Amino acid sequence: MDSGVTVVTCPYVDVRLTSTISSFEVKRRFNRGITIAELKGKLEMVVGASPSSMDLELFSVSDKFMQKLDDNEALLGSYPVDDECRIHVTDRSGGQMDTFTDVSKVEKFELSDDAYNKRTDSARSFMKNLRVGQYNEEEMARKKAEAAARREEEKVAADAISVGNRCKVQVAGQPTKLGTVMYVGTTDFKQGYWVGVKYDEPLGKHNGIVDGKRYFECEDKYGGFVKPQSVIVGDFPEEDYGLDEM
Repeated sequence: MDSGVTVVTCPYVDVRLTSTISSFEVKRRFNRGITIAELKGKLEMVVGASPSSMDLELFSVSDKFMQKLDDNEALLGSYPVDDECRIHVTDRSGGQMDTFTDVSKVEKFELSDDAYNKRTDSARSFMKNLRVGQYNEEEMARKKAEAAARREEEKVAADAISVGNRCKVQVAGQPTKLGTVMYVGTTDFKQGYWVGVKYDEPLGKHNGIVDGKRYFECEDKYGGFVKPQSVIVGDFPEEDYGLDEM
């Protein structure tokens, strides 16, 4: 007996797509009424493989193999494909994984520095026209002169300090520290002149070794490096902190 009820299946299906030439999984919606041949034509734009070299396999929502989609004339809807099922594309032409995302194989455009200088539409040309940064000769000359003055100031201050001097170290934002000068001169860890100090208290950062190189000897956390301008030499006797009292 005819109940008069007609079951209408959704004409579209949302599937997950994977392939042998990409490590990415994508989602696409297809009409169940297209043939497998038409499906392959649409997949060409997604995975980059030729329809003639495609083999299609259908997997369930839980990624269990169901069957091959090997009849080009059959409709997609004639197979048990549901939303979130996965269609895997095997490229028989030999395409390799991530062929289209591996930029190491892309020929790179290179331009010589001389050719770049001649271009009028480059960032360098723009900066030159506006005399910005390194292309502002007056500004660069001023900065160079200031740097030279700072180096000379550091050298003069360093020349007035000798290893063995008692000193007071005053750095902005830090408490005043007393100690003994252990090193004066240039270093490998930073440009300019530096003074290595062994503090009377464990207020330093190291034991005289910086970046694997020993500059002087002291106990751990008693050593520090400061700029010569932060060091005042004088008769600063080591304070008695009562460590020998009972």
